[in-house]
Amino acid sequence: MTYFQAVVIALIQGVTEMFPISSLGHSVLVPAWFGGSWQSLVTQSSQASSESSFYLAYIVALHCATALALLWFFRADWIRIIRGFLRSLPASVRLSRQERRLRLSVLDKNERLAWMIIFATIPVGLTGLLLEHVFRTLFAKPLAAAIFLFINGLILLGAEALRRSAVRRKVVTVTPGLPLREPAEPAYSGNPGYPGAAPTAASPHRAAPAGHSAPAGGRGAADIADAERSDERIAQLPYKDAIFIGSTQILALFAGISRSGVTMAGGLLRGLDHEDAARFAFLLATPVILAAGVLKVPSLAGSAGAHIHGQVAVGFILCGIAAYLSVRFLVRWFQTRTLTPFAIYCLVFGLLSIVRFG
Repeated sequence: MTYFQAVVIALIQGVTEMFPISSLGHSVLVPAWFGGSWQSLVTQSSQASSESSFYLAYIVALHCATALALLWFFRADWIRIIRGFLRSLPASVRLSRQERRLRLSVLDKNERLAWMIIFATIPVGLTGLLLEHVFRTLFAKPLAAAIFLFINGLILLGAEALRRSAVRRKVVTVTPGLPLREPAEPAYSGNPGYPGAAPTAASPHRAAPAGHSAPAGGRGAADIADAERSDERIAQLPYKDAIFIGSTQILALFAGISRSGVTMAGGLLRGLDHEDAARFAFLLATPVILAAGVLKVPSLAGSAGAHIHGQVAVGFILCGIAAYLSVRFLVRWFQTRTLTPFAIYCLVFGLLSIVRFG
């Protein structure tokens, strides 16, 4: 693998891991489109083990970079969540099962969000350990990745359509003598803190106060305050909904299906708005990506990584920077915009790739 190839793949990985367009699919399709000397990367992507594939070892390093970028961007949030988790432990370990279940129902938002992330991560963690090898060797091929990328676009479009339909069914109000009025966002279970509910003193509108924009290169106090309000809304989800959203990440084992995309789609289907769905998706992705990377990073010390240490160092830095800038952009994007442009991209690129490799 040349340094040029390493740089291109690193930048693509950093962007596509955050954007809902499938990093694994692009790590297969982009080399396939280039062809020539890039073709070896395609064949290596479906090898049996990262121990024997320098490309898989390189992708593992890039996954660690994207996970660290997520941790750094959301560092203030993770400090709160981890503190909440630790705070909930002493009381929980001494309780019976029934008492523990009752305790889980009265946690504060940080404690509850920590347990939601844990419960929601278990299904994809177990499935990944058991079936990641099977999914990769069978489906990490250009034509399969193209088909699943097209399906990813359909999933994103379908989630947007179902959400709009839910808005029309649930929150269109009819007042005698007045025209139909459709609020911009749906209400969730009547909770004032949820999307579509009127702002209250306890649940202020998420717009940042004037004069408190984030300083260049980081998040300002207003952004962090918005994040805390978002966590409060997310924490009102039932645990079963959190598990459902987290379980959608299993689909991302197919090359071409985006982890952030399907998780956001699951969040939309469970009543979250785009901003909260994106935030929850990024929080859920962090431990999964980090664990997957750390679990396989020893392969870099073996024969697979023997001749690419320089490429790994360069790619790691560039991928981390690209991932950080991408998540920063997307957090802003989903405050006012939808998944539709990404769905269209997946449909077009997926269809072109199906024609090219079919």
